[in-house]
Amino acid sequence: MAERKESWTSLASLLGTLAFCQTFLQTFLQVVLPPELRHASLKFLTRALRCFSSYCYFDVAEMDGVNTNELYNAVHLYLSSFASTSASASRLSLTRARNSSVTTFGLSSNDSIADVFNGVAVQWEHAVTQRQSQPSSWRSVPDEKRGFTLRIKKRDKDLILNSYLDHIMDKANDIRRNNQERLIYTNSRGSESRGRPWEAVPFKHPSTFDTLAMDPEKKRDIMEDLRDFAAGQAFYQRTGRAWKRGYLLYGPPGTGKSSMIAAMANFLGYDIYDLELTEVPSNTELRKLLMKTSSKSIIVIEDIDCSVNLSNRSKAPKAPPPQSYSAPDASNAASGGKDWNNNTMTLSGLLNFTDGLWSCCGSERIFVFTTNHIDKLDPALLRSGRMDMHICMSYCSYPALEILLHNYLGSEGEDLSEAAASELREAVEKAKMTPADISEVLIKKRRNREKVVSELLEVIKARAEGKEEYGGLREKCESNGVEEEEQEKRALESPQRSQRP
Repeated sequence: MAERKESWTSLASLLGTLAFCQTFLQTFLQVVLPPELRHASLKFLTRALRCFSSYCYFDVAEMDGVNTNELYNAVHLYLSSFASTSASASRLSLTRARNSSVTTFGLSSNDSIADVFNGVAVQWEHAVTQRQSQPSSWRSVPDEKRGFTLRIKKRDKDLILNSYLDHIMDKANDIRRNNQERLIYTNSRGSESRGRPWEAVPFKHPSTFDTLAMDPEKKRDIMEDLRDFAAGQAFYQRTGRAWKRGYLLYGPPGTGKSSMIAAMANFLGYDIYDLELTEVPSNTELRKLLMKTSSKSIIVIEDIDCSVNLSNRSKAPKAPPPQSYSAPDASNAASGGKDWNNNTMTLSGLLNFTDGLWSCCGSERIFVFTTNHIDKLDPALLRSGRMDMHICMSYCSYPALEILLHNYLGSEGEDLSEAAASELREAVEKAKMTPADISEVLIKKRRNREKVVSELLEVIKARAEGKEEYGGLREKCESNGVEEEEQEKRALESPQRSQRP
C-alpha cells in the first residue's frame, strides 16, 4: 500500500514538473522570440515530432489558389453522407438552405470523424481558422480558412490513398446525381466583397424534356447532344478541346427558352449560374465570377441582346475617334478596353469569358445564351466554339400542341376525334401562337375538360384569321411589341448602370 502511494506521489510530481516546464517554455517563447521566429520554431518542432509518429497527414484546403478545390467539395459531401450515423463524431453541424426541406449533416469546426476503407481505418478532421487580415488584393477571399485533414498510418498510405480518394470522388458524384435539389446561383455586387460572389437558392423548376412543348425530333437531337457532352471527357481530352459546350436559344417571347434551360439542368443534374451582366462592372470581375463556378454546371445569360451593349457591331453606331493617343475614353470595345460610353464590361471580355483561355479554368460546363432577336447579336458571339448549337424556339406546332394537351388535360393527340385533330393541325400552323399563349387558354379552361378543346380551337382559329387578339399581339404588331418589351428592360436597367461608381 505504501509503495502504491509513493508511485502516485511520484507521478503527481512528474506531471507538475511537466506542466511547469510547458508553462515556462511557452512564456519564454512568447517573451524572447519574435512571433515570426516562434511560429517557425513551433512548425519545426511539429515536423520533428511527426518524423517519429506512425501517422501521416494530408490537408485538403477549400481554395486551390483562386479556384474552389473540387476535392474539398467531394470530401464534404462524402462525410456528410454518413456523419449522422457515425459514432465517432461527437459534434455535428446542421444546415438547411432557404426554401429547402432537406437537412444536411456536417462536421463542426475542428471536430473529427473516423472512416474505414478496405479494412483500413482513417480519420478526418474539419479544420476552420480565422484568416489573417490581408492587404487589399485583386481577389476577395472568405474570412475563414477551411479545410479537411486526413490522417492515415504510414504503412497504409501507399496501399489505399489513391484508391480512397477516387472512391470519395465517385461517391460524391453519385450523391450529386441522386440529390433532387439543384441549386441556382445569381451574382450581385455586395456578395463579392464578402468573398462569396455567387448566392444560391434551391432550384425546384419542374420542367423536363417530357413536358417541354417542342417538336419531339428536335428534343431528341438536343438530348442526344447533351448525353454525348456529359459522357465526352475522354473525347474532349483526346481532341485537345476544353470540356464545354455552348447553346444559343432564340425566338419570340413565350416560346419556352427558360423552360428549356430548366429541362437541361434537370436532365443532366447540373446546377445553374444565372449571370446578370448588368451587375458586372468590368471584364476582371467577369473572370472572377467564372473562376468561382463549379464543374457540372450551366452558365446562363438571358436576353443577352438587351443586357448590356453587346449588339452587332456592324449595325451599331460607331464611337467617336479618340482625341489623342493618351485619351482615357478611347474607343476600344472590340479589343477589350473601355468602350466609348464608359462601360467597362465589353464584348471582348464576354468572348474571352466563353471561349478564351479563362474559360478553361474548369470543366464540364455549358454556356446558354438566350435572345429574342438573333440578328441583333454580333457574329463573333455566334460562331462555333462559342455557341455550338443554335436552337430556334419557334411558335407552337401541332406536335408541341399535343404535348400541351397531354400536360394539362392528360389527353394526347390520338384521343381527339379525327375532325378535331385535323382542324387543330391546320389552324395552329397559321395562328403563330406561342406555347405560353396556348398554355394560358388551357389553364383558364381546365375545369371544363369537355369544352376546353372546342374553345381552344375557336381561339386558335380566331387568331389565325386575325379577327381576335388573344394572349399577345397580332402578327403584324409582334415585332413592335417585342421592341417595346426590350426597351422597357433597357429602361429598367439604365438607372442601375447610372448609379455605378
